Amino acid sequence: MISFKPKQITKSLLSVLPERANDVLTKRYGLGADGETSTLEAIGQSYGITRERVRQIENYGIQSIQRSEEYKKHYDLFIEMQSLIDKLGGGVIAEHVLLDELTNDPIIRNHLYFLLVVGDPFYRGKENGDYTHRWFTERKVADGVEKALKGVYATLNHDELVSENEILNRLRNNLVDVIKQDDDEILRRWLMISKQIGRNPLGDWGPVDSPNVRVKGIRDYAYLAVKRHGSPMHFREVADAIDNLFKHKAHVATTHNELIKDKRFVLVGRGLYALTEWGYTAGVVKDVLREILAQEGPLSREELIDKVRKERYVKDNTIIVNLQDTNIFKRLSNGTYTLAE
Repeated sequence: MISFKPKQITKSLLSVLPERANDVLTKRYGLGADGETSTLEAIGQSYGITRERVRQIENYGIQSIQRSEEYKKHYDLFIEMQSLIDKLGGGVIAEHVLLDELTNDPIIRNHLYFLLVVGDPFYRGKENGDYTHRWFTERKVADGVEKALKGVYATLNHDELVSENEILNRLRNNLVDVIKQDDDEILRRWLMISKQIGRNPLGDWGPVDSPNVRVKGIRDYAYLAVKRHGSPMHFREVADAIDNLFKHKAHVATTHNELIKDKRFVLVGRGLYALTEWGYTAGVVKDVLREILAQEGPLSREELIDKVRKERYVKDNTIIVNLQDTNIFKRLSNGTYTLAE
């Protein structure tokens, strides 16, 4: 994707510096053979100087390179990097995304990052609470994308999951007054600038601090597995689905225990669990009958069986037996049932 060899370019640029400035930049940016980076403190200790003095030497080194003939000699490669930011990111792209696109070699990655820092046809937006480090070629585009990402985040409920198509459409809608962008790949890369919006292992999007996106344990994996399935699942099926979907070993007993304790799930039959968000009522059959009658008033036995079967995977006779509890239910003269007073 790039026409130049980053290691050769950085070696050429560093050659214009005095020995100590060369060494400071090499250590700070991991430009040595091992690719190891060093902190300001560590470099300062090796030279017996303060971290602030190391920072001054670092800044001096970068500025010296930018003023050098070697920099002018290689300026075309910085224009090439500018073009890549425009091509891959539509003018703005998250730093980690850009580097991932260019190489999977961690050492080459260090050299490319150094060239980004040294280059002047593009700019760096520093990481903050809302956005990750990002590079852009036009401030107007960067500001517009960041504003649009905030708008998308404002449309998401905390535990909401939306498809990739939906999240891309929401981003497009928030870009209407800013900039038009129809390339889905660029829109995806823009989403990755946000630190508030994230994608879970199944490719759905939502607030990054939601357990439905930042999956941490069996409960979260189970939720995504049942949601993906779209209908109640036996806890053994849930354990198998976690293993198949996420390559995460889930013991059956552990999975069952986690489902029992999590309010996101409702037991709707023998070992069968549904999601609470699907509208299932918590509790045993008797509790379901009580809630239905409290909400709708007297109902016939057939109506009650039909409504309970939408909430629980049980036999008709189980429902009928529960209706016989005269402390809770009363059969009226017209054959319908109501709650006992």
